[in-house]
Amino acid sequence: MNKHSADGRADAIELAIFASRITAVCEEMGARLAQAAFSPNIRDRLDYSCAVFDARGRLCAQAAHIPVHLGSMAYAMADIVAARDWRPGEMIALNDPYLGGTHLPDVTLIAPLFVADRVAGFVANRAHHADIGADSPGSMPLSKTLDEEGLVIAPVALVENEQIVASVLDSWLARLRNPPVARGDFSAQIGANRIGLTRLSALIGDADEAAVDRFEQRLAEYNDYARELAASALRELPDGRYEFTDLLDDDGQGNEDLAIACRIDIDGGRVAVDFAGSSEQVAGNVNCPLSVTAAGVLYAFRCLMPDQVPACAGAFEDIEVSAPKGSLLNAEHPHAVAAGNVETSQRVVDAVLGALAGAAPERIPAASHGSMNNVALGSHDAQAPWDYYETMGGGLGAGPERAGASAVQAHMTNTLNTPIEVLERHFPLRMRRYAIRRGSGGAGAHRGGDGLIREIEFRREARYTVLTERRRHAPWARADGEAGMRGENRLDGQRIGPKCSGVAHVGQRLTIASAGGGGYGAASAED
Repeated sequence: MNKHSADGRADAIELAIFASRITAVCEEMGARLAQAAFSPNIRDRLDYSCAVFDARGRLCAQAAHIPVHLGSMAYAMADIVAARDWRPGEMIALNDPYLGGTHLPDVTLIAPLFVADRVAGFVANRAHHADIGADSPGSMPLSKTLDEEGLVIAPVALVENEQIVASVLDSWLARLRNPPVARGDFSAQIGANRIGLTRLSALIGDADEAAVDRFEQRLAEYNDYARELAASALRELPDGRYEFTDLLDDDGQGNEDLAIACRIDIDGGRVAVDFAGSSEQVAGNVNCPLSVTAAGVLYAFRCLMPDQVPACAGAFEDIEVSAPKGSLLNAEHPHAVAAGNVETSQRVVDAVLGALAGAAPERIPAASHGSMNNVALGSHDAQAPWDYYETMGGGLGAGPERAGASAVQAHMTNTLNTPIEVLERHFPLRMRRYAIRRGSGGAGAHRGGDGLIREIEFRREARYTVLTERRRHAPWARADGEAGMRGENRLDGQRIGPKCSGVAHVGQRLTIASAGGGGYGAASAED
């Protein structure tokens, strides 16, 4: 990076180029990770995220990957960075949700970039491992404690002096059912960080302190620009207090109708989001750490900002998030969290958008299908173990100017489906039906999007776990529209619960039908 003005400040064109280059670092990391990964969940479904952080752990850039990964990393990274004395040539791994992770399948690798003997920044990636050592195949069990969810990784060096620490990796692989696949995925994550370090180093330029100083100045300008744009968008929201409460169906352990209570105070463009009044932490695994709650909040507000607002720390400086300690949204160790990351995060978004409808009624759509519709299947047969994990799309909520899209992922997830050819090649499963759930979107002047139907036949005996939402409480409508149709889960045509686990025998069929999105506006008589 060269100095182009007397005070070293970049003009608008230079800043735009800088923004594109640092974002491209994240995008190339993601491409490398997908190309090198072994498991279908990472290679085909793209269940991973990549980001760049500054020397203090503040978000600099991210690719358009998975919001729940990226938002939680952005929220927790500063504490992770401050807790260690970083060394050149190392990479730190973690998945402990109470020490900067989300849930155990999401393993994060963080690598520092040293320039002129000082930390210039960090690259990080987070990838979902379908097997992280839980007793239940797919490592998304109906758990009651964190230890039941698999291997817990507190921050530890997986790479030292550019070499994998064999004792660390081998101790993990001993807990997993398919060590070659897991080794390949961890190696892919390491490779993604290495290409990130190379590209970030090239962006900084000369290997001296002056180059790092210029890089930090560009980051400061970039964050100032992001905060200015974000603040302008937030100031469009009228001052006041806005509240909304939504409900989770259950926790899989007998507790139902769990409240997500959101209160938003807006004052001159500064925003405080508080979840006091939400349910206490529960026996089941829908609890989540505050970092996951924050990810949902930041995502919802990012949706109200112009597209050109950079996804960096400056964009979120005027947004504060709080939740009572020991509540569903700020759980304490060792409460289980496997579904909190994937399901509760979705309801956080619904609650925030529901509250914002009071501040910007003309901009907020109806609720989307509100679940990642998690399906974990597999067998731990010693002769041929396998683990399969999938999430499913559904209907998007309609808005004031458009109908909701059908059969797509919503809000906190952004993965692909597993292609049927890949699923049937790698696992003893047959896809009997994969279709849009016609008519499941809520009626209205603008109709909600339709959900999905996915029917899987078991070709060998296997264990299944289903973690879903919007099976009891339908996605809500807006402006006199109608709610979306609730989702359904069935085994051989018999309804099963929103969160359940069991054994499926050869020939049985598991059917997941996701919810439709809510409608917007009253339907006309012709509709």
